[in-house]
Amino acid sequence: MRNIKVMWILLLCGTLGAAFSMTAGAADDEGAEFKKILKQNDCFKCHAIDKTKKGPSYKKIAAKYKGKEAEGEEKMLKNITTGPKVKLEDGTEEEHKIIDITDQEELKKLVRWILSL
Repeated sequence: MRNIKVMWILLLCGTLGAAFSMTAGAADDEGAEFKKILKQNDCFKCHAIDKTKKGPSYKKIAAKYKGKEAEGEEKMLKNITTGPKVKLEDGTEEEHKIIDITDQEELKKLVRWILSL
């Protein structure tokens, strides 16, 4: 009887481990896809994941909106879809580039990914 319990526990742990690794793999794939989109749209010209360039890093943006994700999502969507003037790290201003994605859900997923960094 004890061996059966141990086998069930091991089976359950293995199943959960596989599920978590698939989820992590999917997140990695999603991150790679979003990085590809950012690269295609020249976003890395001004931004980087974890260092400041002309614009703030994506991690800095995520930290700014930590706990205020709805506000961050709204602001980021406005910046990447309407091209308003934005203040750069050196204090100058320029129009933000409009990203070449028309699918609103895809845009929201991209923004949410950035805010999750």
